[in-house]
Amino acid sequence: MRRHTIRPLAALAAAGTLALTGCAADDGSAGEGATPGDGGRTLHAQRVMQLTQVHPQTGMTLLEGPTFDEDGHLLVVDVTAPAGEPKVIRVDLDEETAQPFHTDDRGAYTSAQFSPYDGRIYLTDFAGGAVVSIAPDGGDPYTFFSGDIDGAPMNPDDLAFDPEGNLYISDSRGMTEGEPLGRVVRIDRDGEEATVLADGLAATNGISFDAGYDGLWISELLANRISYLRLDAEGGVASRHTAVHVDGGIAQTDSIAVDADGNLYQALHGRPAMLVYSPHGEHLATVEIPADHEGLESATNVAIVPGGTTAYLTVSGPAGGYLYSFEALAEGTRQSNGG
Repeated sequence: MRRHTIRPLAALAAAGTLALTGCAADDGSAGEGATPGDGGRTLHAQRVMQLTQVHPQTGMTLLEGPTFDEDGHLLVVDVTAPAGEPKVIRVDLDEETAQPFHTDDRGAYTSAQFSPYDGRIYLTDFAGGAVVSIAPDGGDPYTFFSGDIDGAPMNPDDLAFDPEGNLYISDSRGMTEGEPLGRVVRIDRDGEEATVLADGLAATNGISFDAGYDGLWISELLANRISYLRLDAEGGVASRHTAVHVDGGIAQTDSIAVDADGNLYQALHGRPAMLVYSPHGEHLATVEIPADHEGLESATNVAIVPGGTTAYLTVSGPAGGYLYSFEALAEGTRQSNGG
């Protein structure tokens, strides 16, 4: 396992200029418009609580990566939180209170996941091109992986774990340039070996295993599509195809979660809503927040309570960062949390 000392990231001041997509920066371009897709029912989300306000240092706030810990608390990352402000927040949903969980002076964290191998929390540092590991109590942070892969640095956005604890990361290279340089990267659970499983992707963003761990769903932000990578017995890619074309209008595909029935929850950047698809690409539902959502522009990710159907949606914009809740179509699993 490669351990590195956490190093400061002087470039966080540039977080406001980074094209953070799931990680995407809120740019005021959101609008109501018609419901994307060709049908499906509407799931109405209700506001739970406000977690953050716009940070004067970065000019924004952006909540991401909600995931439940073993005690039922919800952990959420704030992508653009400056040094000293909470970059990971722990939420007590029963009490509707939030406490700082982790901060540092390095990068911009865009997702969080608990490893099934060591039980630690893993954060993707989009700005620093690294994966950081933290103990379940918020202590002992260290750099799990950093550096070039096949001669190019990562812009790690979201991540998913296989049952053995290996990491699968959406590398959003090419997003700023608007070029299809995105990748899917596999890092073994010890952090010793990194492999590019797929490349030539249009700003890879969301990533999640399907319900049977037979393949990976990935969203491509610049193409507004969801692709499917079928995996072989060794964890490599056996095949790849476009699975869903998302009619998002001005909105773009952000993070992905999968429930126990295999349904896909596709978050939208540029509109505070989420689309739900069956594994066969049928548009089943659209999650909408109330129409009086002035100042909220993106719904980046969702966590569904493990073994339950209550879902918590992270929503952000100039009005701040909020949690909304709705009833999911099926129960939550590991693939319904974080990433």
